[in-house]
Amino acid sequence: MLDRSKAPIIHPIDKIDLPEPRVVRLDNGIPVYVTDMVAQDAVRLEMVFDAGRTAERKPLAARTTAALLKEGTSRYSSAVIAEMLDFYGASLSFPFQPDSSNLVLFSLGRHLPHLLPLMEDLLEDPVFPEEELRQFIQRNQKILLEELTKVDAVAYRQITEAFFGESHPYGYNSSVAMYGELTRNDLVDHFERCYTADSCSIFISGSVDGQYLDLLNRTLGRLSRRGDPGAVIPPPPAAVPKKYKYVVPGTLQTAIRVGSPLFNRRHPDYPGFYVLNTILGGYFGSRLMQNIREDKGYTYNIYSTSEHMLHGGCFYIATEVGHGYAAATLKEIYLEMARLCEEPVEEEELTMVRNYLIGQLLTTVDGPFNISEVVRGLVQEGLPADFQNRMAAVIRTITPAEITKLAQKYLARENQWEVVVSNSN
Repeated sequence: MLDRSKAPIIHPIDKIDLPEPRVVRLDNGIPVYVTDMVAQDAVRLEMVFDAGRTAERKPLAARTTAALLKEGTSRYSSAVIAEMLDFYGASLSFPFQPDSSNLVLFSLGRHLPHLLPLMEDLLEDPVFPEEELRQFIQRNQKILLEELTKVDAVAYRQITEAFFGESHPYGYNSSVAMYGELTRNDLVDHFERCYTADSCSIFISGSVDGQYLDLLNRTLGRLSRRGDPGAVIPPPPAAVPKKYKYVVPGTLQTAIRVGSPLFNRRHPDYPGFYVLNTILGGYFGSRLMQNIREDKGYTYNIYSTSEHMLHGGCFYIATEVGHGYAAATLKEIYLEMARLCEEPVEEEELTMVRNYLIGQLLTTVDGPFNISEVVRGLVQEGLPADFQNRMAAVIRTITPAEITKLAQKYLARENQWEVVVSNSN
């Protein structure tokens, strides 16, 4: 009998097992990373194109092209496409990232003979209907105007623009006028340059047998468009950190963002900063949460996070508070950053964070679909195959002194940008 009065033994995690994917190439050269781990007939197929903001010739062309790919081809209207996906119980999404545009298909494997030809057609012969483009522009202009009445949205837009610059692919902000300037030719140009066999990788996971790979080659292996998007990434401006205030009339809260530009995940400080950020504001038991939410009661939610792209990144603290608490909240934010710069982290707190982060890493390898996403990140960002274990090793062994040194390097007050968005100056 199981004795439920006794807690189970906790075993330390020494290694993160990430199964190595099998790599094959289609006839047109597209690499396919295969994670075959499930007996059930379920498949996740992700196509990644170097077709994000960094490949644009015109702002918003990448996002709009990705959004309108599903709006019809010469053979299939958007309604027929939607009906086919519904009939076969499949989902097809087009997640958009700063550096890439992706197509993600979830389906039962036995339906791939009907769905892969559809994907081939979407990638060979999209029509980008003028009427659909017009509706997309109008819809997103309305959404944008609504977003600009929200302090959290404005704060995020302004701090990322401050980090990277208003003309940088990672920094520019959409506008109503920018949407209005889009034309169908902009989408066609972006599609022809970026959705090519030379800029594509495929990640397939689930129950993947040989017949599905053969079918993949007979469909997506025939994509004929060649060429490199030729993305050129300008360096962010070397700007001195500043404080910005913006007014959104009629709002009930003040949004605060504090942070600085950062690096991509290939940087040697990434694993250590991952631990540091978690201690500061990266989980529910973080210092910012304990101080500003639980002790002071200034906010319902506060967190710190880092975003990492192929050619850079950023770190920021985010919260929304009542208008009368903004100054006090900023004071406490800088206090917590200073504490990490000056005082070593106690071993009890560090142990809790270590266990939390190792658990987070374990969830990333729970099942073939999650594993495939990890593999995609490693391939796309040029990271080594043992990256997860390198992360785990740093999490297990980083010392309080090393955390203090990283805090002094990245959390010093004089290095932080500050954005405050409220209903008045």
